[in-house]
Order: sequence, then C-alpha cells, then structure tokens
Amino acid sequence: VQLQASGGGSVQAGGSLRLSCAASLRTFSRKVMGWFRQAPGKEREFVAAVHWTGDNTYYAESVKGRFTISRDNAKNTVYLQMNSLKAEDTAIYYCTAGGSPTTLLAGRGVDYWGQGTQVTVSS
Repeated sequence: VQLQASGGGSVQAGGSLRLSCAASLRTFSRKVMGWFRQAPGKEREFVAAVHWTGDNTYYAESVKGRFTISRDNAKNTVYLQMNSLKAEDTAIYYCTAGGSPTTLLAGRGVDYWGQGTQVTVSS
C-alpha cells in the first residue's frame, strides 16, 4: 500500500495550499481517510478525516473553518484544502488510511501512513 502525498510548499501567512494524496489501496472507497501533521519538536497530531462516503468530515479545533478535507473515490485520492494559513500550521503533513473518526480524533487507529509533505508558512 502506498499513500503518495503532494502539494506541500512554502506560502505566506494568509495564503492557501491544496494537498493531495493518491492511494494505491483497493479498499480505498471503504476506508476513512485522514491527515495528520507534525511540527518541529512537537508530537504528531490529528488534522482532519473524511468518511468513505465523503458525506461526513471531522476536524481538529485548530483548523476548523480554514481547512476542508474531501475525497474522490473514482481517483483513489483525498485532498486537504488549506486556507488562511498561519505560521503555526507549519509542519509535515501525513496522509492516512483506516481507523474510525473516533480513533483518529484520539490520534490512533491508523492502518497506513503516507510519507509526508512539508508545509511551511512564513509570517
């Protein structure tokens, strides 16, 4: 299983980025997909998750109203649209597959991790 994340980069505060994650996973359409991040010197934390139907989404309080997670099951791809970026959003962002919204919100239960993509926000 491979989760290939892309779309990271450097942006000024207030800007936007869109992360993508292409999954080589036959059961993609039946997996909760998510994003976690890890900032320098900090523990990895949950960012967002989307139910396999795409109808239900879940967010960390710190990104609610600014980030939007979505998925395209026909393309085995999950997205994270990040708007109004802040310096504290600087981190490596990881795509995940598996788990449930409850376990992911608790920072556990992931079946597969992607390799990460760097997001740097300058103030």
